Amino acid sequence: MRVTGKTTVGILFLMLLYCGHTWAEVSGALLYRPGELKPRDSDLTLKVGDRAPDFTLPSLSGDKVSLNQFLGKNNVVLSFVPAAWTPVCSQQWPGYNLAKDFFLEANAVLLGISVDNIPTLSAWCGQMGNLWFPVLSDFWPHGAVAKSYGILRSDGTSERALFVIDKTGIIRYIDVHDINKMPRLEDLVRELSKLPK
Repeated sequence: MRVTGKTTVGILFLMLLYCGHTWAEVSGALLYRPGELKPRDSDLTLKVGDRAPDFTLPSLSGDKVSLNQFLGKNNVVLSFVPAAWTPVCSQQWPGYNLAKDFFLEANAVLLGISVDNIPTLSAWCGQMGNLWFPVLSDFWPHGAVAKSYGILRSDGTSERALFVIDKTGIIRYIDVHDINKMPRLEDLVRELSKLPK
């Protein structure tokens, strides 16, 4: 096996997890620590069974990504995180790299969404390492997609939230999580397993 820089980073990340450390702890000097926040600060306007609002957002790759482009083809998971360069967010998205096969088995596309602008997201994701899923910026009009999903907080960030959307565009699972904590991956995997592939 040829060891590359990516392999070394991946091995280091797995070793850190095994030893009980996270990327956020190791690179703590780079992160902004907001302290304990109000667990939830929005009024969810959607419910399971509703049609997911469509959107088009710029991605780090330079492409525009729309929810409707996946209709009839893939299930979709929207992962909203409050802000770049914060500890919990910096653990959550790299953790999805370890679960990529679960998403593929469920014929699910994962879209990461933050209200940060593209340059900020680019720098942050560069520090975390390669993410296998598209990262989208809900920066302008600021937080418009988070607002349409009812998860825009009063400080202009989004809730930490997951929406599982089936191939027909219907919301099948919502988790507006305590912003101070990371959602359990097992719960997401369970909900994905319920969807037709």
